Amino acid sequence: MYTGFRQRLQATLADIDAQGLTKPERVLATPQGGAIAVVGGRGVLNFCANNYLGLANDPRIVQAAKEGLDRWGYGLSSVRFICGTQGVHKDLEAAIARFFGTEDTILYSSCFDANGGVFETLLGENDAVISDALNHASIIDGIRLCKARRYRYEHGDMADLQRCLVESADAGARLVVTDGVFSMDGDIAKLDAIADLCDRHDALLMVDESHSTGFFGPGGRGVPAHFGVQPRVDLVSSTLGKALGGASGGFVTGHKEIVALLKQRSRPYLFSNTLAPSIAAASIAALDLIDRADELRERLAANTHRFRSKMTAAGFEIRPGIHPIAPVMLGDAKLAQDMARLLLDEGIYVIGFSFPVVPKGQARIRVQLSAAHTTEMVDAAVAAFCAVGRRLGVVA
Repeated sequence: MYTGFRQRLQATLADIDAQGLTKPERVLATPQGGAIAVVGGRGVLNFCANNYLGLANDPRIVQAAKEGLDRWGYGLSSVRFICGTQGVHKDLEAAIARFFGTEDTILYSSCFDANGGVFETLLGENDAVISDALNHASIIDGIRLCKARRYRYEHGDMADLQRCLVESADAGARLVVTDGVFSMDGDIAKLDAIADLCDRHDALLMVDESHSTGFFGPGGRGVPAHFGVQPRVDLVSSTLGKALGGASGGFVTGHKEIVALLKQRSRPYLFSNTLAPSIAAASIAALDLIDRADELRERLAANTHRFRSKMTAAGFEIRPGIHPIAPVMLGDAKLAQDMARLLLDEGIYVIGFSFPVVPKGQARIRVQLSAAHTTEMVDAAVAAFCAVGRRLGVVA
Protein backbone atom coordinates (compact mmCIF):
# COMPACT_ATOMS: atom_id res chain seq x y z
CA MET A 1 0.00 0.00 0.00
CA TYR A 2 2.70 2.46 0.95
CA THR A 3 4.40 2.33 -2.46
CA GLY A 4 1.47 4.09 -4.12
CA PHE A 5 0.96 6.43 -1.18
CA ARG A 6 4.67 7.36 -1.21
CA GLN A 7 4.40 8.42 -4.84
CA ARG A 8 1.42 10.60 -3.96
CA LEU A 9 3.35 12.22 -1.11
CA GLN A 10 6.43 12.74 -3.28
CA ALA A 11 4.32 14.45 -5.94
CA THR A 12 2.74 16.73 -3.35
CA LEU A 13 6.12 17.65 -1.87
CA ALA A 14 7.54 18.34 -5.32
CA ASP A 15 4.61 20.60 -6.10
CA ILE A 16 5.09 22.49 -2.83
CA ASP A 17 8.75 22.99 -3.68
CA ALA A 18 8.02 24.08 -7.26
CA GLN A 19 5.72 26.80 -5.97
CA GLY A 20 8.41 28.10 -3.62
CA LEU A 21 6.34 27.04 -0.60
CA THR A 22 8.83 24.67 1.04
CA LYS A 23 9.57 25.69 4.62
CA PRO A 24 13.13 24.67 5.46
CA GLU A 25 14.26 24.47 9.07
CA ARG A 26 17.48 26.23 9.96
CA VAL A 27 19.26 24.65 12.88
CA LEU A 28 20.61 26.95 15.60
CA ALA A 29 23.92 26.26 17.33
CA THR A 30 23.25 28.61 20.24
CA PRO A 31 20.48 29.54 22.68
CA GLN A 32 17.83 31.97 21.45
CA GLY A 33 18.74 35.66 21.45
CA GLY A 34 19.07 38.83 19.41
CA ALA A 35 22.37 37.51 18.07
CA ILE A 36 22.63 33.77 17.43
CA ALA A 37 24.68 31.26 15.44
CA VAL A 38 23.44 28.72 12.96
CA VAL A 39 24.97 25.28 12.54
CA GLY A 40 28.46 25.76 11.17
CA GLY A 41 29.12 28.49 13.70
CA ARG A 42 28.20 31.52 11.63
CA GLY A 43 26.86 34.42 13.69
CA VAL A 44 23.68 36.18 12.53
CA LEU A 45 21.17 38.67 13.91
CA ASN A 46 17.80 37.09 14.67
CA PHE A 47 14.79 39.12 13.53
CA CYS A 48 12.11 36.46 13.43
CA ALA A 49 11.70 35.10 16.97
CA ASN A 50 8.80 35.76 19.34
CA ASN A 51 11.41 36.80 21.91
CA TYR A 52 9.77 40.19 22.38
CA LEU A 53 11.36 41.20 25.69
CA GLY A 54 14.63 39.35 25.12
CA LEU A 55 13.95 37.03 28.05
CA ALA A 56 14.60 33.77 26.21
CA ASN A 57 17.72 32.41 27.88
CA ASP A 58 17.70 35.24 30.45
CA PRO A 59 19.99 33.95 33.25
CA ARG A 60 17.38 34.68 35.94
CA ILE A 61 14.78 32.57 34.14
CA VAL A 62 17.29 29.82 33.40
CA GLN A 63 18.22 29.75 37.08
CA ALA A 64 14.58 29.51 38.11
CA ALA A 65 14.14 26.59 35.70
CA LYS A 66 17.19 24.84 37.20
CA GLU A 67 15.87 25.33 40.71
CA GLY A 68 12.47 24.05 39.59
CA LEU A 69 14.13 20.98 38.10
CA ASP A 70 16.00 20.31 41.36
CA ARG A 71 12.93 20.92 43.55
CA TRP A 72 10.14 19.35 41.47
CA GLY A 73 11.88 16.91 39.12
CA TYR A 74 11.84 16.45 35.35
CA GLY A 75 8.21 15.58 34.73
CA LEU A 76 5.04 14.07 36.21
CA SER A 77 4.46 11.15 33.81
CA SER A 78 0.76 11.83 34.12
CA VAL A 79 -2.10 14.25 33.67
CA ARG A 80 -3.22 16.83 36.19
CA PHE A 81 -6.23 15.11 37.76
CA ILE A 82 -4.51 11.75 38.26
CA CYS A 83 -1.16 12.49 39.89
CA GLY A 84 0.25 15.32 37.85
CA THR A 85 -0.40 18.47 39.88
CA GLN A 86 2.33 20.02 42.02
CA GLY A 87 2.41 23.16 44.11
CA VAL A 88 4.38 24.95 41.41
CA HIS A 89 1.48 24.50 38.97
CA LYS A 90 -1.03 25.96 41.41
CA ASP A 91 1.37 28.83 42.15
CA LEU A 92 1.72 29.61 38.44
CA GLU A 93 -2.05 29.56 37.90
CA ALA A 94 -2.48 31.98 40.80
CA ALA A 95 0.31 34.24 39.48
CA ILE A 96 -1.30 34.41 36.02
CA ALA A 97 -4.69 35.26 37.56
CA ARG A 98 -3.09 38.06 39.59
CA PHE A 99 -1.30 39.37 36.51
CA PHE A 100 -4.51 39.61 34.48
CA GLY A 101 -6.80 40.50 37.38
CA THR A 102 -8.97 37.41 36.80
CA GLU A 103 -10.51 34.87 39.14
CA ASP A 104 -8.74 31.67 38.09
CA THR A 105 -6.45 30.05 35.51
CA ILE A 106 -5.97 26.66 33.88
CA LEU A 107 -2.63 25.58 32.38
CA TYR A 108 -2.20 23.67 29.12
CA SER A 109 0.83 22.25 27.33
CA SER A 110 0.45 24.98 24.67
CA CYS A 111 -1.89 27.80 23.72
CA PHE A 112 -2.84 25.69 20.69
CA ASP A 113 -4.17 23.11 23.14
CA ALA A 114 -5.83 25.82 25.21
CA ASN A 115 -7.76 27.09 22.21
CA GLY A 116 -8.45 23.51 21.17
CA GLY A 117 -10.04 22.75 24.52
CA VAL A 118 -12.28 25.77 25.08
CA PHE A 119 -15.09 25.74 22.53
CA GLU A 120 -16.09 22.08 22.68
CA THR A 121 -16.25 22.30 26.47
CA LEU A 122 -18.19 25.54 26.83
CA LEU A 123 -20.56 25.54 23.84
CA GLY A 124 -23.32 23.17 22.78
CA GLU A 125 -25.40 22.77 19.64
CA ASN A 126 -27.85 25.48 20.76
CA ASP A 127 -25.04 28.02 21.18
CA ALA A 128 -23.07 30.09 18.66
CA VAL A 129 -19.41 31.04 18.22
CA ILE A 130 -18.45 34.13 16.21
CA SER A 131 -14.86 34.36 14.98
CA ASP A 132 -12.72 36.94 13.15
CA ALA A 133 -11.78 35.68 9.68
CA LEU A 134 -8.04 35.96 10.39
CA ASN A 135 -8.00 34.29 13.80
CA HIS A 136 -5.14 31.91 14.56
CA ALA A 137 -5.28 28.33 13.28
CA SER A 138 -5.66 27.04 16.83
CA ILE A 139 -8.90 28.99 17.24
CA ILE A 140 -10.16 27.75 13.88
CA ASP A 141 -9.34 24.15 14.77
CA GLY A 142 -10.87 24.50 18.23
CA ILE A 143 -14.11 25.83 16.77
CA ARG A 144 -14.25 22.88 14.36
CA LEU A 145 -14.40 20.53 17.34
CA CYS A 146 -17.52 22.07 18.86
CA LYS A 147 -21.16 21.61 17.83
CA ALA A 148 -22.13 25.26 18.17
CA ARG A 149 -23.36 27.23 15.16
CA ARG A 150 -20.41 28.95 13.53
CA TYR A 151 -20.25 32.51 12.25
CA ARG A 152 -17.26 34.29 10.74
CA TYR A 153 -17.00 38.04 10.36
CA GLU A 154 -14.69 39.83 7.96
CA HIS A 155 -11.42 40.77 9.58
CA GLY A 156 -11.83 43.77 11.87
CA ASP A 157 -15.22 44.64 10.33
CA MET A 158 -17.50 45.75 13.13
CA ALA A 159 -20.54 46.02 10.87
CA ASP A 160 -20.07 42.41 9.85
CA LEU A 161 -19.60 41.36 13.47
CA GLN A 162 -22.89 43.07 14.30
CA ARG A 163 -24.53 41.16 11.44
CA CYS A 164 -23.35 37.89 12.97
CA LEU A 165 -24.64 38.92 16.39
CA VAL A 166 -28.05 39.81 14.98
CA GLU A 167 -28.28 36.58 12.97
CA SER A 168 -27.37 34.50 16.03
CA ALA A 169 -29.78 36.27 18.38
CA ASP A 170 -31.78 33.08 19.01
CA ALA A 171 -28.74 31.13 20.24
CA GLY A 172 -28.56 30.08 23.86
CA ALA A 173 -25.10 31.53 24.46
CA ARG A 174 -22.88 33.40 22.03
CA LEU A 175 -19.10 33.66 22.24
CA VAL A 176 -17.18 36.20 20.18
CA VAL A 177 -13.51 35.23 19.82
CA THR A 178 -10.65 37.26 18.39
CA ASP A 179 -6.89 37.41 18.40
CA GLY A 180 -5.75 40.41 20.40
CA VAL A 181 -2.88 40.86 17.96
CA PHE A 182 -3.01 39.03 14.63
CA SER A 183 0.22 37.12 14.30
CA MET A 184 0.86 37.46 10.57
CA ASP A 185 -0.06 41.14 10.18
CA GLY A 186 0.69 42.68 13.57
CA ASP A 187 -2.61 44.54 13.57
CA ILE A 188 -4.56 44.99 16.79
CA ALA A 189 -8.16 43.93 17.32
CA LYS A 190 -10.63 46.77 17.86
CA LEU A 191 -11.36 45.40 21.28
CA ASP A 192 -13.17 48.48 22.58
CA ALA A 193 -15.69 48.32 19.73
CA ILE A 194 -15.94 44.53 20.01
CA ALA A 195 -16.64 44.77 23.74
CA ASP A 196 -19.34 47.39 23.07
CA LEU A 197 -21.05 45.08 20.59
CA CYS A 198 -20.80 42.12 22.97
CA ASP A 199 -22.39 44.19 25.75
CA ARG A 200 -25.14 45.41 23.45
CA HIS A 201 -25.98 41.91 22.23
CA ASP A 202 -25.34 40.04 25.50
CA ALA A 203 -22.46 37.96 24.13
CA LEU A 204 -19.38 36.54 25.82
CA LEU A 205 -15.93 37.72 24.72
CA MET A 206 -12.71 35.70 24.40
CA VAL A 207 -9.32 37.10 23.38
CA ASP A 208 -6.15 35.22 22.42
CA GLU A 209 -3.32 37.33 23.83
CA SER A 210 -0.34 35.26 22.68
CA HIS A 211 1.29 38.14 20.80
CA SER A 212 0.77 40.80 23.46
CA THR A 213 1.11 39.21 26.91
CA GLY A 214 3.98 40.76 28.81
CA PHE A 215 4.95 43.56 26.47
CA PHE A 216 1.91 45.29 24.95
CA GLY A 217 -0.42 47.62 26.80
CA PRO A 218 0.04 49.14 30.27
CA GLY A 219 2.29 46.91 32.36
CA GLY A 220 2.33 44.35 29.57
CA ARG A 221 -1.27 43.37 30.32
CA GLY A 222 -2.11 43.17 26.64
CA VAL A 223 -4.79 44.44 24.30
CA PRO A 224 -7.62 44.48 26.89
CA ALA A 225 -5.50 46.79 29.05
CA HIS A 226 -4.54 48.87 26.00
CA PHE A 227 -8.24 49.62 25.47
CA GLY A 228 -9.18 49.57 29.16
CA VAL A 229 -11.73 46.79 28.75
CA GLN A 230 -10.24 44.05 30.96
CA PRO A 231 -13.38 43.59 33.11
CA ARG A 232 -15.48 43.11 29.97
CA VAL A 233 -13.39 40.20 28.64
CA ASP A 234 -14.72 36.86 29.87
CA LEU A 235 -11.74 34.67 29.08
CA VAL A 236 -8.19 35.15 27.83
CA SER A 237 -6.02 32.48 26.28
CA SER A 238 -2.30 33.03 25.90
CA THR A 239 1.10 31.41 25.85
CA LEU A 240 4.13 30.99 28.08
CA GLY A 241 6.23 30.42 24.97
CA LYS A 242 6.74 33.93 23.60
CA ALA A 243 7.48 37.00 25.77
CA LEU A 244 7.26 34.94 28.99
CA GLY A 245 10.64 33.28 28.55
CA GLY A 246 10.05 31.55 25.23
CA ALA A 247 9.73 27.90 26.34
CA SER A 248 6.28 26.30 26.00
CA GLY A 249 2.91 26.07 27.69
CA GLY A 250 -0.35 27.96 27.49
CA PHE A 251 -3.31 28.91 29.64
CA VAL A 252 -6.85 30.18 29.84
CA THR A 253 -7.69 32.73 32.53
CA GLY A 254 -11.04 34.28 33.42
CA HIS A 255 -14.18 33.59 35.44
CA LYS A 256 -13.78 30.83 38.04
CA GLU A 257 -16.77 28.86 36.76
CA ILE A 258 -15.33 28.76 33.23
CA VAL A 259 -11.99 27.52 34.54
CA ALA A 260 -13.69 24.97 36.80
CA LEU A 261 -15.63 23.47 33.89
CA LEU A 262 -12.52 23.39 31.69
CA LYS A 263 -10.71 21.44 34.39
CA GLN A 264 -13.53 18.90 34.41
CA ARG A 265 -14.13 18.47 30.69
CA SER A 266 -11.48 20.09 28.49
CA ARG A 267 -9.93 17.19 26.58
CA PRO A 268 -6.41 18.61 25.93
CA TYR A 269 -6.15 19.27 29.69
CA LEU A 270 -7.54 15.91 30.77
CA PHE A 271 -5.55 13.78 28.32
CA SER A 272 -2.18 15.57 28.04
CA ASN A 273 0.77 15.34 30.38
CA THR A 274 1.24 18.14 32.87
CA LEU A 275 3.35 21.16 31.95
CA ALA A 276 6.97 20.42 32.92
CA PRO A 277 7.58 21.75 36.44
CA SER A 278 10.81 23.52 35.44
CA ILE A 279 8.82 25.54 32.87
CA ALA A 280 6.20 26.38 35.47
CA ALA A 281 8.88 27.58 37.90
CA ALA A 282 10.60 29.64 35.20
CA SER A 283 7.27 31.16 34.12
CA ILE A 284 6.63 32.39 37.66
CA ALA A 285 10.03 34.09 37.54
CA ALA A 286 9.21 35.55 34.12
CA LEU A 287 5.96 37.07 35.40
CA ASP A 288 7.89 38.66 38.26
CA LEU A 289 10.44 40.11 35.81
CA ILE A 290 7.72 41.41 33.52
CA ASP A 291 6.14 43.35 36.38
CA ARG A 292 9.42 45.31 36.50
CA ALA A 293 10.14 45.43 32.78
CA ASP A 294 9.10 48.95 31.77
CA GLU A 295 12.61 49.64 30.44
CA LEU A 296 12.47 46.54 28.23
CA ARG A 297 9.04 47.51 26.92
CA GLU A 298 10.27 51.02 26.13
CA ARG A 299 13.31 49.64 24.29
CA LEU A 300 11.08 47.30 22.30
CA ALA A 301 8.78 50.17 21.34
CA ALA A 302 11.77 52.28 20.25
CA ASN A 303 13.23 49.46 18.15
CA THR A 304 9.83 48.86 16.56
CA HIS A 305 9.39 52.51 15.61
CA ARG A 306 12.94 52.75 14.26
CA PHE A 307 12.64 49.68 12.04
CA ARG A 308 9.16 50.47 10.75
CA SER A 309 9.96 54.10 9.93
CA LYS A 310 13.32 53.38 8.25
CA MET A 311 11.94 50.52 6.16
CA THR A 312 8.95 52.57 5.05
CA ALA A 313 11.24 55.46 4.10
CA ALA A 314 13.35 53.01 2.06
CA GLY A 315 10.31 52.09 -0.02
CA PHE A 316 9.32 48.73 1.44
CA GLU A 317 5.64 47.88 1.91
CA ILE A 318 5.22 47.43 5.66
CA ARG A 319 1.83 46.72 7.19
CA PRO A 320 1.05 49.88 9.20
CA GLY A 321 0.90 49.70 12.97
CA ILE A 322 2.77 49.99 16.25
CA HIS A 323 3.33 46.30 17.02
CA PRO A 324 6.81 44.69 16.87
CA ILE A 325 5.47 42.29 14.25
CA ALA A 326 6.44 44.18 11.08
CA PRO A 327 5.52 42.23 7.92
CA VAL A 328 7.53 43.14 4.83
CA MET A 329 4.98 42.42 2.09
CA LEU A 330 6.32 40.78 -1.08
CA GLY A 331 3.36 38.89 -2.57
CA ASP A 332 5.28 36.16 -4.37
CA ALA A 333 6.22 33.07 -2.36
CA LYS A 334 9.45 32.36 -4.25
CA LEU A 335 10.53 35.98 -3.89
CA ALA A 336 10.00 35.77 -0.14
CA GLN A 337 12.08 32.60 0.09
CA ASP A 338 14.85 34.03 -2.10
CA MET A 339 14.97 37.25 -0.12
CA ALA A 340 15.18 35.39 3.21
CA ARG A 341 18.02 33.24 1.85
CA LEU A 342 19.99 36.26 0.61
CA LEU A 343 19.39 38.11 3.88
CA LEU A 344 20.90 35.17 5.75
CA ASP A 345 23.99 35.61 3.56
CA GLU A 346 24.01 39.22 4.81
CA GLY A 347 23.87 38.07 8.43
CA ILE A 348 20.14 38.63 9.04
CA TYR A 349 18.06 35.63 10.09
CA VAL A 350 14.46 35.98 8.86
CA ILE A 351 11.94 33.59 7.34
CA GLY A 352 9.71 33.90 4.29
CA PHE A 353 6.05 33.21 5.06
CA SER A 354 3.78 31.83 2.35
CA PHE A 355 0.70 29.67 1.88
CA PRO A 356 -0.78 27.98 3.88
CA VAL A 357 0.58 30.10 6.74
CA VAL A 358 -0.71 33.22 4.95
CA PRO A 359 -3.19 33.47 2.05
CA LYS A 360 -1.93 32.86 -1.48
CA GLY A 361 -0.51 36.01 -3.04
CA GLN A 362 0.32 37.54 0.35
CA ALA A 363 3.79 36.11 0.91
CA ARG A 364 5.97 38.17 3.20
CA ILE A 365 8.93 38.27 5.50
CA ARG A 366 7.59 38.73 9.01
CA VAL A 367 10.17 40.74 10.93
CA GLN A 368 9.84 40.68 14.70
CA LEU A 369 11.60 43.23 16.83
CA SER A 370 12.91 42.48 20.30
CA ALA A 371 14.23 44.33 23.32
CA ALA A 372 17.32 42.17 22.82
CA HIS A 373 18.15 44.17 19.67
CA THR A 374 20.42 47.17 19.92
CA THR A 375 20.02 50.27 17.74
CA GLU A 376 23.00 49.07 15.73
CA MET A 377 21.35 45.70 15.12
CA VAL A 378 18.16 47.35 13.88
CA ASP A 379 20.13 49.60 11.52
CA ALA A 380 22.11 46.61 10.25
CA ALA A 381 18.87 44.79 9.45
CA VAL A 382 17.52 47.79 7.53
CA ALA A 383 20.78 48.12 5.57
CA ALA A 384 20.70 44.42 4.65
CA PHE A 385 17.06 44.64 3.56
CA CYS A 386 17.90 47.62 1.36
CA ALA A 387 20.88 45.88 -0.25
CA VAL A 388 18.98 42.66 -0.96
CA GLY A 389 15.82 44.55 -1.90
CA ARG A 390 17.67 46.52 -4.58
CA ARG A 391 19.29 43.32 -5.87
CA LEU A 392 15.88 41.65 -6.27
CA GLY A 393 14.12 44.75 -7.57
CA VAL A 394 11.85 45.09 -4.54
CA VAL A 395 12.98 48.68 -3.93
CA ALA A 396 14.76 51.18 -6.14
